[in-house]
Amino acid sequence: MSTFGDDLVQSLREALAHAKGEGPAIVHPDVSPREVRKAINLTQAQMAPLVGMSLSGYRKWEQGARRVSGPAAALLQVIREEPDAVRRALLRA
Repeated sequence: MSTFGDDLVQSLREALAHAKGEGPAIVHPDVSPREVRKAINLTQAQMAPLVGMSLSGYRKWEQGARRVSGPAAALLQVIREEPDAVRRALLRA
């Protein structure tokens, strides 16, 4: 079987186990981009590059037109807790 086929089979096994309540599952809590941004006193234009997005893409998050994915939710949580660390790591000149 191809690598893709092996990956697909493994993914289906994991999905089935998750549906049965077995095995580890990563659940990302809901996070509001607007609340995070307001908590650290940034404008949308300042927040967008911090999360690696265009301004229009970021606005879609706040408007609910786009869903915040797992990795993005994790980044927003880090930004909420350690905004200066994220700025240093991501916005170096």
